[in-house]
Amino acid sequence: MFDLQVPPESAPEPPAATLAAPAWDLTVGLIAATVQLDQRNEDQTTRRVGTGFLIDAPRPDGQPRTVLVTAHHVLDGMPGADARIGWRIETPGAGWRFAPEPLRIRDEAGDPVWTRHPERDVAVMEVSAPPAFARAAIPLGWLAEAGAFDTWQVGPGDELLTLGFPRGYSSNTAGFPILRAGRVASWPLTPIEAFPVFLLDFPVFPGNSGGPVFWTPAARKLPGTVQPEHPFIAGVLVSEVRPGDEPLGIGIVAHAAYVREAIALLDAPAGP
Repeated sequence: MFDLQVPPESAPEPPAATLAAPAWDLTVGLIAATVQLDQRNEDQTTRRVGTGFLIDAPRPDGQPRTVLVTAHHVLDGMPGADARIGWRIETPGAGWRFAPEPLRIRDEAGDPVWTRHPERDVAVMEVSAPPAFARAAIPLGWLAEAGAFDTWQVGPGDELLTLGFPRGYSSNTAGFPILRAGRVASWPLTPIEAFPVFLLDFPVFPGNSGGPVFWTPAARKLPGTVQPEHPFIAGVLVSEVRPGDEPLGIGIVAHAAYVREAIALLDAPAGP
């Protein structure tokens, strides 16, 4: 027969730790700032789809400005003067509806109105965004600078998140992007002058191009590496690795420093 065991006296529970709310939830913030870009093809039954995201990039005089970031080939592959940008409107009762509007991407002569990075597949353009989207635009400071990967010890195997509209699909009828994850799949990553793009291990589909690739505390880093001080946008998805017609399930990402450079070109003096 077992002896009866007297349970120990209960000790008072320690007070629950108070967790400070993050200053900025980049995952939710980027979901709100990411939009679908599309244009009907000549057959009028199919669409060319890409992804873009909004950056809050004030002019040099401090005036507010909302900048759309995407891959250059997304806009370049749309021959018409107007594309569509997939705004979303919150409705009463905590609902949402998809509310796309025309976006002028070419002037009367057919020339692009966006600005392309001179060397990378990155495009930026100022847009007139609805107030809710202007407020949702990600601060310019969250774009990683050229030395960020070294500072924060980002390396192979570290997880990054990305948003997009693969094959034109969204996460719901309101037009929100689909969140996915992948791991850094290449080395070295810096200096970016020598390695301007890096590989991300996740399947890429048409419609993903132009989407943001970013790190937040929800992502995982290798043990023993430095935890970044804050979330950051690591780059823009620009392509996939596809030898011939065989996809390898690997994305190509241009470093965010080139987005910074492209935005700076918006304020450069016009050429002669």
